[in-house]
Amino acid sequence: MFVVETKRLYLRHFNNEDIAALHAIFSDAETMKYYPAPFNLIQTKNWVDKNIDRYEKDGFGLWGVCLKETNELIGDCGLVKQIVDGKNEVEIGYHINKNYWSRGFATEAANGCMEYGTVQLGLHRLISIIDPFNRPSIRVAEKNGFTKEKESFIFNKIHSIYSLTKR
Repeated sequence: MFVVETKRLYLRHFNNEDIAALHAIFSDAETMKYYPAPFNLIQTKNWVDKNIDRYEKDGFGLWGVCLKETNELIGDCGLVKQIVDGKNEVEIGYHINKNYWSRGFATEAANGCMEYGTVQLGLHRLISIIDPFNRPSIRVAEKNGFTKEKESFIFNKIHSIYSLTKR
């Protein structure tokens, strides 16, 4: 079952069969440059389990990004509840396999999640929490209409908070 469908992609729930493909992405130092460290296999499995729990608890989470053409899992994108400066927020987050960078897949997937969040879930505000040096993620946010709102100390360091408000 697809949760989100775009021109070239579909986003679906993760399952335990996705751990190896996802680990290839999360264990890559370049892909995880703005995280404290790449993930080991156990961290990747725990990450999948956490998102499966989110689907049940929140009705959404990070989903597998798959190419329609081949069904290959090339990353993740989705909606995650976060607390920023004491306020409940919903973030659009994403990771794309570096073999598929610079092809617009992150922008396309994030746009699909933005539409899902605003249309299906009726959310009026979405954010992205981005390391201020992560220019590619900033471009993705800006292409989807997000603007820098502020900087906040979250996840043990300063991040830029980009936001989009739909009325």
